[in-house]
Amino acid sequence: MLPEPVRFILNWGSRYSLWVFNLGLACCAVEFVAASMSRPPFARLGMTAHGPQQADVMVVSGTVTDKMAPAVRRLYEQLPEPRYVISFGACSNCGGPYWDSYSVTKGVDQLIPVDVYVPGCPPRPEALLQGILRLQDKIAGESMPVEGGSGGYPSASALTAPLVQPPVVGS
Repeated sequence: MLPEPVRFILNWGSRYSLWVFNLGLACCAVEFVAASMSRPPFARLGMTAHGPQQADVMVVSGTVTDKMAPAVRRLYEQLPEPRYVISFGACSNCGGPYWDSYSVTKGVDQLIPVDVYVPGCPPRPEALLQGILRLQDKIAGESMPVEGGSGGYPSASALTAPLVQPPVVGS
């Protein structure tokens, strides 16, 4: 286990430097854009939007159909570790008003693990900001992996190694 001060610093860095990838599938994607362009902006929370290979958080907003399910799974697998998922809206959470359709996946959690659910049809931009704050609180309480540096973090031995002394010059 990492020492508490080191764990705190690593969690703090992860918490306030989240890069978001929005997988907008339907009308909730419009609300995501409204939230990202609102005052206060995402930048105040340490969040910026990027593609899946650079992102920490994937926001799934809208109806996930069975035909889109493989693409959702593939995009999730492209996110580097540690990765988080926010399910944004009733359709993404459980199928929403289309839950009884033959072609609708009954929630994105049927395909990938979800960390935060944001309810609503469509959710208000403030609800997304509340979901992000919940995710940041979850990250702040995580314990860091230590063996072999898996999960994108340095290994415990690298963090606790003694300092290398510089060579003495001109003796």
